[in-house]
Amino acid sequence: MSVSERVALLVGAGDAIGAAVARRFARGGFTVCVARREAAKSLQLREELKAAGHAFHAYSVDARQEEDVRQLFARVENDVGPIEICLFNAGSNVNKPILETSEKLFLKAWELACYAGFLVGREAAGYMVPRGRGTILFTGATASLRGGKGFAAFSAAKFGLRAVAQSMARELGPKGVHVVHLIIDAGVDSAAIHERLKASGVDLATVKPDSLTKTSSIADAYWFAHQQSRDGWTHELDLRPGVETW
Repeated sequence: MSVSERVALLVGAGDAIGAAVARRFARGGFTVCVARREAAKSLQLREELKAAGHAFHAYSVDARQEEDVRQLFARVENDVGPIEICLFNAGSNVNKPILETSEKLFLKAWELACYAGFLVGREAAGYMVPRGRGTILFTGATASLRGGKGFAAFSAAKFGLRAVAQSMARELGPKGVHVVHLIIDAGVDSAAIHERLKASGVDLATVKPDSLTKTSSIADAYWFAHQQSRDGWTHELDLRPGVETW
């Protein structure tokens, strides 16, 4: 197998934000490696990108398991090439009243959105720091900034991930590694959000244009951050539609 010079590893890359980031970085000349619980779910994306002439690889991983994460990075580095971009995009948007939030639910939310982010970020840093370059991207949310009603578990996880990203940025920036935390303070224009809106009684025909943030806009923000010169790095960006109150 030939070794690629520009590799983007996207962990927790589903069919919405993850797929959009995969498309954007593929267009930018990267070999894209997508890792999620079930690699088979990336089949459609693989066919799409390969049909467009882009190199693509899919892996199965449980990002909450340290050894799984280590093996993932080793496989990509050995079989595909040096990882220049690493995105951590996993998380579970849990909405439960505090009295219905079990220990198991709280721990699962934290493991998926915070602990797994630490494992992925640390492993990426282990490869990037010796090379003196690389970009590590973390996807945040409104819950990264404030704990809303019913979001104790999710907010705790997202607050924690933000702290991990911030600490990494301060430590790794001087070593040449750019750490970015992107706060998506909005509903994302995706199938999952559409279903959630319909379930709550919202007629999608009444949703105002540009009131949901497009996944392509999120991908463009990540691309912008990666392209920044070292003398002007951004650590944290927040995205929201113009109609969003904040």
